[in-house]
Amino acid sequence: MGKRITPCLWFDGNAEDAANFYVATFPDSEILDVQRWGEGGNAPAGTVLTVSLRLGDTVFTALNGGPEFKFTEAVSFQIDCESQDEVDHYWNTLTTDGGEESCCGWLKDKFGLSWQVIPRRLMELLQDPDADKANRAMQAMLQMRKIDVAKLEEAAA
Repeated sequence: MGKRITPCLWFDGNAEDAANFYVATFPDSEILDVQRWGEGGNAPAGTVLTVSLRLGDTVFTALNGGPEFKFTEAVSFQIDCESQDEVDHYWNTLTTDGGEESCCGWLKDKFGLSWQVIPRRLMELLQDPDADKANRAMQAMLQMRKIDVAKLEEAAA
């Protein structure tokens, strides 16, 4: 396959703000390109049409498509976190300024995009060969908004 798959995120006039927010949130990220409308386009000349950005090793396109479509929880991006500090960083940053907490590590950021902030330890506990231990971890996780690794460990033990 000659081309990679690039998620395109539809925004209503704030694609550049969103791209800058995401690049500031995720290490090893950058704005790759900004495309602007020229004269005679569907928006005033110079208005941002698309922003190409890289978050870690994933490239996204942020499109100023207008008010017609909104994000839903049917699509989310999962953040693989190595530590509770990473969970705390992403959770706190992505829920600030109008983001919304949900349950079981899910949230919506201030732009309405859904994320899953998941510590690796959660997956390890849920896949533990001891079914009772895995179930205790699952039951603890189901009671959480932001995932708390220490509480998972305590419940699993």
